[in-house]
Amino acid sequence: MSELIDERPARGIPLRAFVPNAITVLALCFGLTGVRFAISAANGDGGGTSDWQFALACIVGAGILDGFDGRVARLLKANSKFGAELDSLSDNIGFGTAPALILYLWSLQEAPKFGWIAALALAVSCALRLARFNARIDADFQPHKAAGFNTGVPAPAGAGLAFIPIYLWLITGNEAFRSWLLVMPWTIFIAALMISSIPTFSWTSIRIRRGSRLFALAGVALLGAAALNEPWITLLLLAVVYLAVIPFSIASYARVKRRRAILAGPATAGEPLLPAAGSAR
Repeated sequence: MSELIDERPARGIPLRAFVPNAITVLALCFGLTGVRFAISAANGDGGGTSDWQFALACIVGAGILDGFDGRVARLLKANSKFGAELDSLSDNIGFGTAPALILYLWSLQEAPKFGWIAALALAVSCALRLARFNARIDADFQPHKAAGFNTGVPAPAGAGLAFIPIYLWLITGNEAFRSWLLVMPWTIFIAALMISSIPTFSWTSIRIRRGSRLFALAGVALLGAAALNEPWITLLLLAVVYLAVIPFSIASYARVKRRRAILAGPATAGEPLLPAAGSAR
């Protein structure tokens, strides 16, 4: 009898497989809750500026959870096709649709004709970026990923960059930063960065020297303290630093391509130079 019981298929799924999916769903809820606060602020039903702050805080919370779900899945050995698809859908809503709606309700709805188009550009660009990522996930060779780079600006970073005008408005109180004349081109610019093919540094490629670990930990502690005390200034500085680093990531990847070309060059002098594996035709 015991042998028959052991041979029966297990019922349900183990808890370890449920945890990362629960984190992803929670991130999705954070993104949609940010839209709820933006609607209240736009209608004047809530706390005004505080509701816009809550809206941004929800997107930041979604970004933090998004950084954990994949790592938790790998730690618990609970990776699954379902989890990957759920994560992609959550990212699309939390870092594409929700930020686009927040920016539209905050500023772009005042544009005479094309405010909604700019908001759509951000949401659609995020969806296209995620679709490109999913389409390439099983590719044998991905030049950017193999070298430790992302292709374009990742969805969470794109959402954070798109909110720079709101950070400036919350910090200074200057209504000029809320003008659609500024917000519309900025939104379109960030949308273009998200679907671009420019290489950007990936967190997985960052290596900390052994002698610098204590300084790195101290820096993280100071960053956390700054985020708690002055969240919008901290997020603004992080966004500015991220934008400033993009030219360096492009130059760094160019060096990687040159090294690849050298390694893929002729074995002996006089042979024709063949294109490196994975290079564009």
